[in-house]
Amino acid sequence: MPYRVSAITLDLDDTLWAIDPVIERAERMLHQWCEQRAPKLALALPPAEFAAYRRALAQELPTLAHDYTALRLEALRRALRLHGEDHALAEPALEHFLAARNQIELYPDAQEALARLAARFPLAVVSNGNADVERIGIHGFFAAIVNARGVGFPKPDERIFHAACARLDVSPAAVLHVGDDPDLDVRGAIGAGARAAWINRHGRAWSGEAVAGAHEFPDLLALCRWLGV
Repeated sequence: MPYRVSAITLDLDDTLWAIDPVIERAERMLHQWCEQRAPKLALALPPAEFAAYRRALAQELPTLAHDYTALRLEALRRALRLHGEDHALAEPALEHFLAARNQIELYPDAQEALARLAARFPLAVVSNGNADVERIGIHGFFAAIVNARGVGFPKPDERIFHAACARLDVSPAAVLHVGDDPDLDVRGAIGAGARAAWINRHGRAWSGEAVAGAHEFPDLLALCRWLGV
């Protein structure tokens, strides 16, 4: 490791677990819930159509686009009204979705890597998503939880990274951010003055120009070995 690392920030979705099957399952369970309690909505907007409806609403309401929880709640409220259902069902529907959304399966390396990293460095979550690390059961590894909903700015905005640095009381130059997305995680962190570790589990080709200060690893245990933990 060619430079000093004082703290580590970590992305969650697709870094600690695969997110697509989680969301697909949660969407399916939400739809089944609606079939029982809001059948007109369920008939009109099955999962793929509701996802498109939610994306269109994000374009209409850009101030909510970074807050996936608030956006989904507003989409549920509007869709329920639009299709003649009780909009008061939106909050219990959202809770049903979030319960399923937080039923994740960690990548095989993640639990051990978190334990090894947390024993050496203060860790912070930096995420655009709405995963709840307490529900998931990994909150004990983290000294701080910073997400787009809480700070008002999503990655790659430098302000979300700076918010995490402030919570950890370290300068960006002493932070290594770890994530799977070349733009949101790697370019975002480096743009904020931090270093970045790209977790490239699937051997993807790097897109765009090379970025100074970025390091690539096939999984989190390879990162641990590089860090000497």
